[in-house]
Amino acid sequence: MNAAMLHHGSVGIVMLVHTALDRAEEVARHWYAAGCPVVIHCDRNTPKADYAAFREALSDLPDILFSRRHKCEWGTWGIVAATQEASELMLAQFPAVRHVYLASGSCLPLRPVQELIDYLAERPRTDFIESATTADVPWTVGGLDEERFTLRFPFSWRRHRKLFDRYVAIQRAVRFRRRIPNGIVPHMGSQWWCLTRQTLSAILQDPERATYDRYFRRVWIPDESYFQTLARQYSTNIESRSLTLSKFDFQGKPHIFYDDHLQLLRRSDCFVARKIWPFADRLYEAFLTTPEGAMSRTEPNPGKIDRIFAKAVERRTRGRPGLYMQSRFPNDGWENGTTSGLYSVFQGFAELFENFEPWLAKVTGARVHGHLFAPDRVDFGADQTVINGALCDSAAIRDYNRKAFLTSLIWNTRGERQCFQLGPEDIPGPRTKPGKELDLDLSWLLARDPNAQISVISGAWAVPLFKSNRNFAEIRAEAAKLQKIESEHLDVLRSPYSKARIRIWTMADFIENPMEPLQTIIDEIGHKTLRRLAEAPKMADLTGFGQFLQNLKNQGMHPYLMGDFPVVGEPVGLQGNKPRKPYLVQ
Repeated sequence: MNAAMLHHGSVGIVMLVHTALDRAEEVARHWYAAGCPVVIHCDRNTPKADYAAFREALSDLPDILFSRRHKCEWGTWGIVAATQEASELMLAQFPAVRHVYLASGSCLPLRPVQELIDYLAERPRTDFIESATTADVPWTVGGLDEERFTLRFPFSWRRHRKLFDRYVAIQRAVRFRRRIPNGIVPHMGSQWWCLTRQTLSAILQDPERATYDRYFRRVWIPDESYFQTLARQYSTNIESRSLTLSKFDFQGKPHIFYDDHLQLLRRSDCFVARKIWPFADRLYEAFLTTPEGAMSRTEPNPGKIDRIFAKAVERRTRGRPGLYMQSRFPNDGWENGTTSGLYSVFQGFAELFENFEPWLAKVTGARVHGHLFAPDRVDFGADQTVINGALCDSAAIRDYNRKAFLTSLIWNTRGERQCFQLGPEDIPGPRTKPGKELDLDLSWLLARDPNAQISVISGAWAVPLFKSNRNFAEIRAEAAKLQKIESEHLDVLRSPYSKARIRIWTMADFIENPMEPLQTIIDEIGHKTLRRLAEAPKMADLTGFGQFLQNLKNQGMHPYLMGDFPVVGEPVGLQGNKPRKPYLVQ
């Protein structure tokens, strides 16, 4: 390839380089070998020794030129100044260039360069540059859309963030507004464009360029608006798209392509991609050195992989239901559902029925636990001490993060319905830690989880007290504490913010007809057979329970959560069932 041929190249490449100079050298040689003149701008922040070595490495190629260096800090004018400097040199030194393609040192040609040359030759008057007004731009990240053109930004957003934010706040407070020169309409778009000589030279040689430069010097991120705005003044045919595949995540940071993205990049049909990881040897080898990297002559269509990137963004920001990761964990509400599957919570059932847990496991096939949030230990089903996910029965470890414990339990037992017992004694607060406020975080966690099925027999906590052999003064004090805790817990469950499937019965109402609510609960869990529920678990002997509640009243404690129990005799549902037997459906 001789110099004369290079001077007649119709596409010139302007490269903005700042790191990975060895890779930039490879790509520059690739452009050169295809007949494209190259002008390189190297960031002034790059060490002088590295820059000197970089120039020396390319000194054997006469038509690779270097422009005057500028400091190129993200979001500042230096990037535009560097682009202007390199573009002026390109237009002055290579008069045969018809299109100027702006690329970075981390850009990688995906198709044979000759295909790009032929593609642009068929469109000699077309400028390829993303250019849209702020009202039409959905991709801005950082809270500044129109304001980036009407306020001043003399401070670096990255190095002087507090000054940047403070100065913006002051301008907003005094209602400062810059005048946009000559009535131009600000446009925004990708930094990576391909402009015709006619359009680019008109921008750089505009008599009002000093005015525009002075204005855009204080615009935020001017490299995404300077050429995008001024191209609208001169271009006769703008294709508002970039020929460079450049994807950004939800934070506005560019996606980096690695070796395992090889097939993805081939499917894009784009001419150039950024940002390539400098150690992606497989990508550089495939697209720069082997003919197999060539693709068919098709229209560039980055939309073919937009769906994949959209899924990646959704997976990163929303994730899978009930699975937490570092990028979402500190942000409340970023979880895609609190838990990963349906589960059932029973409150008061184990106290009212004998051997309730084995019976429930038998009729549903679910894994049934005891009180997972008991103060002393985690009561896993079948007296296990460790279950799936290496979750142990230590109350201290569980209480370090109760939400994480529950979500981990549901996640690690996916495919198996989990059921567990809950009671007012499981809710931390004054009872377990004297002098401490009642902690209802667990109550809110369960109430707000759409996957939770919560069934409550209010007041059933009194049955163990009724059967205990304790002094009555102790029983009365304990009953008052438990009733206060359960009352506040039920207020949470009844909140309009609750999303769980919640059913609450008073104890008196439940025992009048226990089969109907039990059948409903079992049906929701999913019965192993299609037959109706034939028997209920054996209910505890409540003879004298009404008098027990009356004694509590006589001692000054009002046990209202149980409902109306007769002082003498038994509730309707318990009459005529002596000796006590399982309930049968006729």
